[in-house]
Amino acid sequence: MTGRSLPTAADLREAARVAASALTWDGAEAPALVSRLSQPPPGRRWTAVVEDEGVVFASLSEREPGVGHIDLLAVHPDAQGKGRGRALVGAAEEWLRAQGATQARMAGNPPCYAWPGIDVRYTPAAALAERLGYDRYRIAWNMTADLSLDLHDDLGELAAQGVTVGSGERERVAAFVREHWNEAWAWEAENATGLHHAERDGRILAFAAWGARPAWFGPMGTAPQAQGLGLGRVLLRRCLAEQRDAGQRESQIGWVGPLRFYSRAVGARVERVFWLYRRELV
Repeated sequence: MTGRSLPTAADLREAARVAASALTWDGAEAPALVSRLSQPPPGRRWTAVVEDEGVVFASLSEREPGVGHIDLLAVHPDAQGKGRGRALVGAAEEWLRAQGATQARMAGNPPCYAWPGIDVRYTPAAALAERLGYDRYRIAWNMTADLSLDLHDDLGELAAQGVTVGSGERERVAAFVREHWNEAWAWEAENATGLHHAERDGRILAFAAWGARPAWFGPMGTAPQAQGLGLGRVLLRRCLAEQRDAGQRESQIGWVGPLRFYSRAVGARVERVFWLYRRELV
């Protein structure tokens, strides 16, 4: 495992097939998730093991070099109950140790991740983590937005304040995000399916993105001097409308912080809860 090369195209196709069968709540997104994890930010160290009807992806954190992540673990239903999951986690941990990691986390490795942690509905995965000595250290959640609602927004009020909205402009928006937030969000903006922004007098004030993590909304942010203008609500609704036009019936607002904002802006509800696990590698 320590000298393992990156997976081949055939490996990735097999990984997508296994994941689509195993991931009860995410099967439709499995091919996109496998594709996203196999195209991480430049410089990320990562690997994948695809064998015996199972797949595991692992990577090193860019921000904390001693922290490793198990990004995706799936075993085909026909092969479950035979120790495959335990063996795959062991292989991932072996690779992480060889890369210098001293801790392994079953938690998302931003900005390129599948989930914040283990969805509590994947009970066997949580049970495996705890059986292997992983400790639950944090909880994260998603909110779900129903895309059948009216997502129209009157832009007249913003125009009266000299604010215009647009889409694309990836380089400009990424530079804005990098200035006000961090490189991880900038990467997500650059790799999003949809990217919208608001600006005034040639200066970007806010942005919102979707699809950097396949099918999910986020990230979004407003510069401090522009808060209170209602930009976030407008950009959020523009992104959700675009997701609806792409054929989605609902949108997952990923790794949410401000519950009240999303609840009031689009009636989103907390629905998916994730447990984040970690253990020391000795």
